[in-house]
Amino acid sequence: MKLTILGCYAATPRSFTNPSSQVLEIGNHLFLIDCGEGTQVQLRRNKIKFSKINHIFISHLHGDHFYGLVGLISTFMLLKRENELHVYGPQGVKEIILLQLKLSKSWTNYPLYFHELTKKIPEVIFDDERIMVETIPLKHRVYTNGFLFKEKPGDRKLLIDKAEKYKIDVALYKSLKKGKDVIAEDGKLISNALVTADPPEPKSYAYCSDTIYKPEITSQIKGVTALYHESTFLESDAHLAEPTQHSTAKQAAKIALEAEVGRLILGHYSTRYESIDLFKKEAQSIFPPSELADDGLEILFE
Repeated sequence: MKLTILGCYAATPRSFTNPSSQVLEIGNHLFLIDCGEGTQVQLRRNKIKFSKINHIFISHLHGDHFYGLVGLISTFMLLKRENELHVYGPQGVKEIILLQLKLSKSWTNYPLYFHELTKKIPEVIFDDERIMVETIPLKHRVYTNGFLFKEKPGDRKLLIDKAEKYKIDVALYKSLKKGKDVIAEDGKLISNALVTADPPEPKSYAYCSDTIYKPEITSQIKGVTALYHESTFLESDAHLAEPTQHSTAKQAAKIALEAEVGRLILGHYSTRYESIDLFKKEAQSIFPPSELADDGLEILFE
């Protein structure tokens, strides 16, 4: 599982910072999460192949999280895309994008599907044989969701030397990987545990976009491999967080601590601060495995 931060700053883009967007590579998927202005430029800068992005998740309809979407959709058309593109986002995202495509006479030449979200409870919005994605209901000035990406348990690891020792037919190896006991060539029942090892622990990633401090989400994200949580303000400016419905670095760390996550990644920094290192210092005082997102950063989850 690899995360590439394309942009992680709040509000307006600047010459040296970009608004929210990131790519999660997990299983055989490249998921684009939020799509602020400049996303496609950042995709090129980070050498991420456009053609491999088939699913885009938009947390909410504030400009710094989706104003890059119509441009990316149009670029896919210019690149002669043929694959389906699926967009998951709040109700209204379809109307906004289709109006722009209509008035510019820029209809796509590939299948474009919108999956509009309205529920205020977690729901599964993507599910295949390897990955499941569900919403994390958040609280912001407009309807907002985070997203929880969960790997499914993989096949068990076959211990070839053990399988050969017990004289198990090669045709039964697939059954062993699926966790089944098998009958050896001599007619004996061979326990799966004798010839296989546990698969790698499934990884998970929680993306918590703009939200006030909402400890109710901790039960849903309990024990995730990594949590990205917005930290627009430092605690010294906590009085600004509630009216704008954002969080502080300290509040993000409290969420991470209560949810017992593997690591916390801070982002969505207000540009009022001269150094983002202050966010890390504040969060680490509560949750030591806290780190900073920054534009262009790649994080590999082992």
